[in-house]
Amino acid sequence: MSTAAQFIISLAARGRYGFTTNEAVASLGGSVPAVRASLRRLKAKGEIRDPHRGFYVIVPPEYRSIGCLPADQFIPQLMASLGEVYYVALLSAAELHGAAHQRPQTFQVMVKTNRRPIECGGVRVQFVARKDLKRTPIVEKNTPRGMLRVASPEATALELVGYVDQCGGLNNVASVLAELVEKVDVQKLLAAAALCPIAWVQRLGYLLDIAGHREIGDVLAPHVKEHAHAVAPLVRARATTGAQRLDRWKLVVNAIVEPDV
Repeated sequence: MSTAAQFIISLAARGRYGFTTNEAVASLGGSVPAVRASLRRLKAKGEIRDPHRGFYVIVPPEYRSIGCLPADQFIPQLMASLGEVYYVALLSAAELHGAAHQRPQTFQVMVKTNRRPIECGGVRVQFVARKDLKRTPIVEKNTPRGMLRVASPEATALELVGYVDQCGGLNNVASVLAELVEKVDVQKLLAAAALCPIAWVQRLGYLLDIAGHREIGDVLAPHVKEHAHAVAPLVRARATTGAQRLDRWKLVVNAIVEPDV
C-alpha cells in the first residue's frame, strides 16, 4: 500500500495536480478517517491544500509562497469533479486576453448558480452566476496544468458591461475595454450580442463610442435599433432626470465616464 506522499508524487508525475478525497481513498486503500489524517499531515507541511471541501491541490515548491496552486491551474479539475460547466470571466478573462489594466485581486469564474468564494492561501476565486452561460462563446487557453475555458474577447466585453458592479465600476470597465477592444472581432461581437440582454449592447456601444471606436459601434447600432424596445440607463438604480438621451443607443447617459487610460 502506497503512502499519501507517494500518491501525490505519482499524480504530479502524470501531470495531475488536483484530486478528490475519494480518489485518495481508492488509491491508498485505507479507511476514510485514516486517509484524511494522512492528507492533513501533508497539508500541514504545505505540500497540498484543499480549496474546496473534498478536493485537494498539490502545491509545487514554486507556489509554496502563495500557499496554493494558482486558480487557473486547478479550476478546470475542480469544476470537472463537481460536474459543473464554467468559464473564466470578466476581469480575469480580460487579463488572459491581454487587457491587464489592473491585475484583478480575485480570479473570476462564471457558473450557473451562486457558489461561495474560495480562499486558498493567497489565492481568491469569485464565482459569478449566469443561468444561460452555456450559450456564451468561449475559447480554450493552455495553462501549465491543462486547458482552461475562457469567455471569448467579444463575450468578455459584453459581460464586463453586464456585470459592472463585479468589475470595479463603470470607469474601470471603460479602462479595460480600451485595451480589450484590440482583440475583438466585430462580427463575432455582433454574434455574441445576440446572445445577451440588449441593455448590455446599448451600454457597450456607448462606451465604444466615447473610447474612440465608433467604427465598432457602427456594427452594433443596427442591432440596437432593431431589438431595443426601451430606453436603458447607462447606470442602473441611478436617477435619470435631466440626463442626456442618445437615440443611437436608446440610452440615458446618467453618469460621467472617466476611464483611466
